[in-house]
Amino acid sequence: HSLGAPWLMVAGDAINTHVFSLLCLTVNKHKPWIETTYHGIVTENDDKVLLDPPLIALDKDAPLRYAESFEVTLTEEGEICGFRIHGQNVPFEAVVLDKSTGEGVIRAKDKLDCELQKEHTFTIQAYDCGEGPDGANMKKSHKATVHIQVNDINEYSPVFKEKSYKATVIEGKKYDSILKVEAVDADCSFQFSQICNYEIVTPDVPFTIDKDGFIKNTEKLSYGKEHMYKLTVTAYDCGKNRASEDVLVKISVKPTCKPSWQGFNKRIEYEPGTGSLALFPSMHLETCDEPITSIRASIELETNHIGKGCDRDTYSEKSLHKLCGASSGTVELLPAPSSSANWTVGLPTDNGHDSDQVFEFNGTQAIKVPDGMVSTSLKEPFTISVWMRHGPGAHEKETILCNSDKTEMNRHHYSLYVHNCRLILLLRQDPSEAENYKPAEFHWKLDQVCDKEWHHYVLNVEFPTVSLFVDGTTFEPFLVTEDYPLHASKIETQLTIGACWQGGNARMAQFFRGNLAGLMIRSGKLENKKVIDCLYTCKEGLDVQLPEEVASAVKVEFNPNQSSLTVEGDDIDAFDKVMQHISYLNSRQFPTPGIRHLRISTTVKCFNEESCVTVPDAEGYVMVLQPEEPKISLSGIDHFARSAAEFESQEGVTLFPELRIVSTITREVEADAESETAEGTVVSEEIMHNLDTCEVTVVGDELDGEHESLEVDMSQLQQHGLEMSSSNLGLVITGVNTMANYEQVLHLIRYKNWHTEALFDRKFKLVCRGMTDRLSVNVIHTASPVEHANNAMVQPNFINPVHHASVDLSGHNLVNAHQASVVPSAATIVIVVCVSFLVFMIILGVFRIRAAHQRTMRDQENGKENEMDWDDSALTITVNPMEVKNKTKQNPTHLGTTSERFSGDYHAVAVFTSAEVRHSTNHKGGSLY
Repeated sequence: HSLGAPWLMVAGDAINTHVFSLLCLTVNKHKPWIETTYHGIVTENDDKVLLDPPLIALDKDAPLRYAESFEVTLTEEGEICGFRIHGQNVPFEAVVLDKSTGEGVIRAKDKLDCELQKEHTFTIQAYDCGEGPDGANMKKSHKATVHIQVNDINEYSPVFKEKSYKATVIEGKKYDSILKVEAVDADCSFQFSQICNYEIVTPDVPFTIDKDGFIKNTEKLSYGKEHMYKLTVTAYDCGKNRASEDVLVKISVKPTCKPSWQGFNKRIEYEPGTGSLALFPSMHLETCDEPITSIRASIELETNHIGKGCDRDTYSEKSLHKLCGASSGTVELLPAPSSSANWTVGLPTDNGHDSDQVFEFNGTQAIKVPDGMVSTSLKEPFTISVWMRHGPGAHEKETILCNSDKTEMNRHHYSLYVHNCRLILLLRQDPSEAENYKPAEFHWKLDQVCDKEWHHYVLNVEFPTVSLFVDGTTFEPFLVTEDYPLHASKIETQLTIGACWQGGNARMAQFFRGNLAGLMIRSGKLENKKVIDCLYTCKEGLDVQLPEEVASAVKVEFNPNQSSLTVEGDDIDAFDKVMQHISYLNSRQFPTPGIRHLRISTTVKCFNEESCVTVPDAEGYVMVLQPEEPKISLSGIDHFARSAAEFESQEGVTLFPELRIVSTITREVEADAESETAEGTVVSEEIMHNLDTCEVTVVGDELDGEHESLEVDMSQLQQHGLEMSSSNLGLVITGVNTMANYEQVLHLIRYKNWHTEALFDRKFKLVCRGMTDRLSVNVIHTASPVEHANNAMVQPNFINPVHHASVDLSGHNLVNAHQASVVPSAATIVIVVCVSFLVFMIILGVFRIRAAHQRTMRDQENGKENEMDWDDSALTITVNPMEVKNKTKQNPTHLGTTSERFSGDYHAVAVFTSAEVRHSTNHKGGSLY
């Protein structure tokens, strides 16, 4: 009653003394109790967890047990009904083994994987069975923390990180370590995931490997004995599992390291028109692991054998001055021989392949410049420019340009000469000046004067100041001497090149030995630096585009004409990148083909030493391939007749009324993949470029100024920026301009003749040049009208190029009727020769056909079986001589185009033969044929 529990009922007043039962009713007063922390271990792929301490829940409500008595329990207070696990995605469960004792276990729901999770932590709570059959008033224990570690089993084998390993060693060295191989194990435990040992499986190799995977050689290796070793290597984890797959290790043996440039292609081909070409795209500097502090490399492109030191535009020097912006008034003293400038005709030229007009002086040649070509006075500024190549010579004066007394005396008024590798300009004062000393000789001591290389010299004279530019660089005179002015006299002067004229002795003296080109003199204005640089600029050279990431780490410097550059830096990787971006560029449309030598000179410095590594020079060459050669074609009317009145009229006769100038390039186009034939197709493409000169010269007698003339509209010339010079030999139109503009100007040339009876024949030759070429005009071809058998006029297309320096471009024939009756014309002679040749060919053809027929009959009679006999029977040619003879009476026919090909530059000549004027016996003027 004191407990407030149900009280007992005792039946009756009498109490049985044998047995009585006491029924006690209790309540669930206490919570179960468990430990606060548990630690467990479970092996992966197993579900049993070993806990420390064991999982046991205690409850004070559990009944007491006595050995002497027994009791009947009517309730389950104190019994443990279960355990509850708290946590997210816990792969464990707790199970009660004995409710009365509270013993339980924790086990895994599924197989565990240590590699996925090594440890698990969660909380657990015990609860009792509560009061009564329905478990009312159930009590829970506090929450305990459970830490379970998953034990690993050695289920994985080592795996190497790489599929194979490579290394390179230098022969004759023992290395502490050549390379490292590395394997990994996917097991989670330290014991089974660690690699405890590596082993070289390949027997009898001079290498060993340690437990960390480092391979080294056990003896010095020899390149001559073995170039490469192939090793098979395996690995073991600490559980003694061997690698699932062994790995291949390749060790290459290099010869003893020599510092040098590697990956350098000695031959580099350059295709014209492709822009810049990387010279060293894969090159790097091998320093043999020396500690480098700085690198300096000089790259030189040797072009001295090309043109005047390199590939430049080879227009005439006068045209180049104009293109570079020089003022007018420039006089070319060494022009290409022409009808208007013939004083250089007998002068030897350099017969090289550089396409420039270069004159050679061997110490015996000199030329006189015609009077009136140059008027230079010390009172006004003037400029002298020249290209010169000169080597060490005698200790005598060698004159380049000299203006001296023509007769009586040997005084030099001004001259430019070489003496003991010095360049000297002599300027004597005008006699009208005051009698006092003034500068007279300016001396420059220059290595360039005697190095046998081409250099460009420009002298700007504004007395008493003289400025010298050599290859665009300014040089000051090291010596200036003074002299009195010349005595007054009325003796005329003579301008000479290659020597100095001695008027008193009437002979040349102080001859020059070397090469000269582009000798120009201009009065009234000095050349500015921009023009001088333009004249010297090469069209080929070195170039470099610095990558942004290395631009600040490397220094690059060029020389003025970009034929050499210097690279300096201290970072080898950045240095290599800059070298790999150096390129060759030739901007000429038709560059001079051939070899340009390359040289790389390198200096390397190391710590505390001036030069610790010697890098040999690397040499190679750029091969500029032959460009697609242009073919300039001149076409027009080859023969026509006009009345005498037209020649004698105020307008005259248009010399080239239907002239057409076309330039083409022939190239092969690859055959289409679907085409039946594998061969390509040759096509001609028309291209546009500039012309430099067109010259119209008289073939035969010179023009008689009293009776005939060649004229052109000067306003049209000036409008197109062209210049014209004329003489009794013809006229020359100069200036760099388009073919179309030259065409228009040539259409304007007119021929007049006021005395046609006096002429038997008159022909003109037209020569147009794209650039000044090196080939002399020495072959003349006269085109005659040629017809087909049907008497139709021939309108020919482009024909194959011929390899002559020039072809006759004749204008008109003026034939006197009385003379023609007595003297056979050139056309008649040609016809007779052609007919004779054709008759000979017919007879020869008939003879060969009969001989071949007889030989065939003999072979058939002898029973020979010749499956493939060569048929060498000639063609039978039938010609109507009357048709040939009548060609001279036909209407005007068109001329077949004639063209020229040259290496690098282009030069074309076309042919117009004859125009006739026939006079009747009754009146002047005659009929038009």
